[in-house]
This record gives sequence, structure tokens and C-alpha cells, in this order.
Amino acid sequence: SLEAAQGGKEFSFSLRQALEKGPVVLYFYPKSFTSVCTLEAHEFAQAMEQFAAMGASVIGVSSDTIATQREFSTKECRDKFPVGADPGFKVINAYDAAFKVPVAGAMFANRISYVIAPDGKILSAVEDSGATRHIENALAVVRRWREAQGK
Repeated sequence: SLEAAQGGKEFSFSLRQALEKGPVVLYFYPKSFTSVCTLEAHEFAQAMEQFAAMGASVIGVSSDTIATQREFSTKECRDKFPVGADPGFKVINAYDAAFKVPVAGAMFANRISYVIAPDGKILSAVEDSGATRHIENALAVVRRWREAQGK
């Protein structure tokens, strides 16, 4: 489980519980309130109705604190999906999503998105510095998964 926030409210996010309801788009991003990360949050928020219609959920994860994620979940995610706080890099490292800035040596989450089927199988992984491709790919993968399930 992971400390997360949605609509400014904190809760404990469980991937296992989320997968019981359908596929999960798990996306990692470097830092809340930076330009590309904010754009990506806006685009995921706009696509949430499409994800929900296909039974999928979305969670974003960065190494920001839960206090930062509470604010980001409301202002930039528009209360549409949760964001997880992983300042200790537990989940980020588990998904091989850590990125070390060469000169400064600072650690961040890389911009990587995974689509995970309810059985836990990773259906797709995209590593891309641009935000838009993550949303488009995730929607297409979830759509293909649903069609394969005969839904």
C-alpha cells in the first residue's frame, strides 16, 4: 500500500484492491507542480471518464510528500484520480522507475506508465519524456484488453 491523496483527502492506496475492480494505469512522474507533470495530470484528468467507462483506474506516483500530493490532487488532478507519495522510493524502485539527475545527483521518479491487468500482468510499459503519449497508449491498451475479454 502507498500513502495517496485524491480531492485533497489522504488514504492508503492498495494496488491489489484496485486490481479487483479492473485494470490499473500506474504512472510515475518526476515532480508535482512542474510544467510537464502538471500537463500530464491535466490530460489524465480529462481522460478519466474514458478510463472509468472501460472499468480502469489511474494512479500517479512521485517522490513528493503526502502534503504536496494532497494539494496536487485537487489543483492539478482536478479531484479525478489519486496521486501517491513515495518519498522513500519503495514503489518507485519496485517498478524500476527511479532516475538520478547526472550532475546534481538528485533522485526522482522517471516518466514511466504501466497498464496492469486485474491478474497482475503488466500489459504495457511506456517510458517517454512527453506527457501525451502515456495517456493515448494507456487508453489504447485498456481498450484492447477489454475487447480481448469480450466486453
